[in-house]
Amino acid sequence: MRTVVAVLALVACVHAGLWALLRTKETAPDFTGQLASVSYAPFADSSHPDSGQRPTPEQIRADLKAIAPYTKAIRLYSSTGGAELVPPIAAEFGLKVTVGAWIDRARSQDPETVQSRIKERNEREISAALELARHNSNVNAIVVGNETTLRIDTDDTKVDDYIKYELIPLIQRVKRQSPVPVTTGEIWTVWIDHPKLASNVDFIAAHILPYWEGFDYTHAVDHTIEFYDKLRQKYPGKRIVVAEFGWPSAGYNFHDANPGRMEQAAVIRDFVNRAKAYGIDYNVVEAIDQPWKTAEGGVGPYWGLFDASREAKFSWSGVIADPDYIKRAGLAVLLGVLLSLPILAMSGATAVQALLLAAAANAAGAWFAAIVAFWKGHYFVPGAAFALGLGILLLVPLVAIALARVEEIAAIAFGGRPRRLANAPSLVPTQDEAPTPKVSIHVPACREAPEMLVQTLDAVSRLDYPNFECVVVINNTPDPLFWEPIEAHCRTLGERFKFIRVDKLDGYKAAALRLALANTAPDAEIIGSIDADYVVEPNWLKDLVPLFADPRVGFVQAPQDHRDGDRSVMHCAMNAEYAGFFDIGMVQRNEVNAIVMHGTMCLIRRAALEAVGNWASDTIVEDTDLGLALLDHGYIAHYTNHRYGHGLLPDTFDAYRRQRQRWAFGGFQLLRKHWRKLLPGAQGLSREQKREYGIGWLNWLGSDSIGVVVALLNIVWVPFVVVGNLGIAPWIHDLPVIGIVAEALAKTGAVPDRILTLPIIAAFTVAVAHFITLYRLRVRVSPGQMLGAVCAAMAVQWTVARAVGMGIINESVPFLRTAKGGGTRKGPDFPAFWEAVIAVLLLVAALTLVITNYKQVHEINIFAVVLVVQSLPFIAAVMLATVEGTRFNSFVYWQAIEAKAAALLPRRQVMQQVIPEPPKLPAENRIEAAQ
Repeated sequence: MRTVVAVLALVACVHAGLWALLRTKETAPDFTGQLASVSYAPFADSSHPDSGQRPTPEQIRADLKAIAPYTKAIRLYSSTGGAELVPPIAAEFGLKVTVGAWIDRARSQDPETVQSRIKERNEREISAALELARHNSNVNAIVVGNETTLRIDTDDTKVDDYIKYELIPLIQRVKRQSPVPVTTGEIWTVWIDHPKLASNVDFIAAHILPYWEGFDYTHAVDHTIEFYDKLRQKYPGKRIVVAEFGWPSAGYNFHDANPGRMEQAAVIRDFVNRAKAYGIDYNVVEAIDQPWKTAEGGVGPYWGLFDASREAKFSWSGVIADPDYIKRAGLAVLLGVLLSLPILAMSGATAVQALLLAAAANAAGAWFAAIVAFWKGHYFVPGAAFALGLGILLLVPLVAIALARVEEIAAIAFGGRPRRLANAPSLVPTQDEAPTPKVSIHVPACREAPEMLVQTLDAVSRLDYPNFECVVVINNTPDPLFWEPIEAHCRTLGERFKFIRVDKLDGYKAAALRLALANTAPDAEIIGSIDADYVVEPNWLKDLVPLFADPRVGFVQAPQDHRDGDRSVMHCAMNAEYAGFFDIGMVQRNEVNAIVMHGTMCLIRRAALEAVGNWASDTIVEDTDLGLALLDHGYIAHYTNHRYGHGLLPDTFDAYRRQRQRWAFGGFQLLRKHWRKLLPGAQGLSREQKREYGIGWLNWLGSDSIGVVVALLNIVWVPFVVVGNLGIAPWIHDLPVIGIVAEALAKTGAVPDRILTLPIIAAFTVAVAHFITLYRLRVRVSPGQMLGAVCAAMAVQWTVARAVGMGIINESVPFLRTAKGGGTRKGPDFPAFWEAVIAVLLLVAALTLVITNYKQVHEINIFAVVLVVQSLPFIAAVMLATVEGTRFNSFVYWQAIEAKAAALLPRRQVMQQVIPEPPKLPAENRIEAAQ
């Protein structure tokens, strides 16, 4: 325990040290005095100037009181909607005011009512601006329009014509009536390209925003001075004002320009000092964050020197550092420590095991701290807040699953060897000591091939055990060709074999097993359950029945395995995928007496079976249901990974999917039925058993289902990202409903942040590492077979998710038997049709994001990578479904290729088969019981 505590403390210290080491600081010249001017919009919180929520004089006065110590003047962009209250209040604080007249331009396709409304609003703005200039001595200029040329539909009217025939006449008209200088606000390139506009204003109000030029913040001021000099050279003797300069404190990057609080502080402090030295008149945009500005690439709300709570974002002197960094680091370390505490409750944890688990816990703590910081440091419109909340809600289970997988890696790779595995004499009594209670072996069958069932019964007859019987139940099989040969064969095998046939039996497989139990010999103490396709080894009962000498043992489970894995490449992949569960998951669950019962290769104490109410038919996974009930009643289970029997794999990929769908639907039925047993205060299951079942269901049902839900939501979200990134095409505005919706979507800040996308990539990376690491340690398969197992496991993600969805809607579905034995051929329909559709949509969406990401937003590129990662399970399903029925699914084909390759290179040794013919898994896999 001391070692584990020391490891946790060490990891926490390293975590804290990393935060300290990675803390960045910026240097910039100190600034003393006051700014020349800052932009000010008197709109609080998320209110837009056109929303009808007028600011109050008290609010404006409070804002200007906070701003006045930092600036000599302010710039307004509108003269109505409450902005007209600003100049007289500003005079109270000695502030000069540049008033603005907001000018919109109606498009030719707008209805006459819209055009009339826009013209009326423009006139109201101009009149109000002139009135403010006439009646307020602190008004020093009027700016007619703000970047109006950027809002022109260039397919309708050229910028030159707009400037010549609309903007310049409007400026001249205002100049004739204004007591103060008049100009218009435009980006610096517009002034360079339109000398006539410059000649018709009293001074040039140039907007130079290096962020929108895509420059790195370290070069932002250099380029600003460069552009200012170009204007000076173009218009010598003309007064030039940098009417907008700033840097956003949050949002997405634009090419090389990365927003941030520290970057904002460094850029603005550097600029105002150099502007003072060079004698440049300027206006910083802006005083206070405007959360309603959601249509500017995600950075719109974050240009303020103050946040929306009117708190200063940075200091004007000293080293520049993130003021919230220490809080975020402290929260991350604290959460990491809290998430590491369960490690202390683990018995026998090694130092390396604790190290890996603590590292994962601290990584999760850092992610949760990042979420808190992101939520605190951003403004959200309702749609963006909903999207973030939903994303986090879906990601939390994925993170929990990833942590559980890391824990399993740590336990298997660095923990102790299994202690409860029933493979060795340490758990099984010697034959001299072992009693031989009577065993009744139950074989339910429904429309099974007679030749296959004959093989199963012949193997049972060869069991090296003196005291057993076999009850064969054939139900719902009216065709005599299926049951008559079995009846005759049971007579041939002798009185130990009982044959029972029922044509109409309700209750799925559980009903057949109940019928078998009703016809079991009264003196039978142990029930053995096998499927109709399983050929058992002679020593099955002799080796495992002695475990029941302990009266607490309720059931003993042996793994399922298959004897036809060499039928095809696809069957090889299936067999390797099945083996992973029985050699990894079941072995680990067995350590805490929490294995999952499987209805084949299982031995059950009859008294325990009857005590828990017999096989239940209210789910389609009666075996797992029974196993959970036995554990809940306090019985002990044992597991061996020794292969005591081999069955047959599903015939086709579609049959494989149907089998997995039945298991997944049944698993969800069990969750609905038994979830209360997993609650902390529930009696019956131990804490470890509750945890294993809870994590097991989450890992299996949750990871696949959540993965599919997130993938589908991402497909739906991609158009929003593209629309928000590219803007709205002009013709969309004319569509009655779509235009409104598209406009709203463009203003949502729809690009998922990396706190939502990187965890998906991290979870996938952990899943791959989990699969590869544990397969290499626990499952004796070749690398080629392991790759096939990966594909097979991923290929059923959509199937499992669909089954869970069906389980949410329906309480029951028909029991579908799995086609086995080679009698079923691939159907005419493509079994992975929907997987193919989703895979194509994900890949096309990823390509679309990359192509349309002209701003080179990092989050969009990461989002595209996520979509590609999410497409892999669907691609795996398409690959298996495509390969099935082709020559590429045949080992003969690959062996012929290998032979040709060997013939072409006769002097070179062939190092490795292209796809090796898979041997059967050894009867006993790598893990041995603790001695």
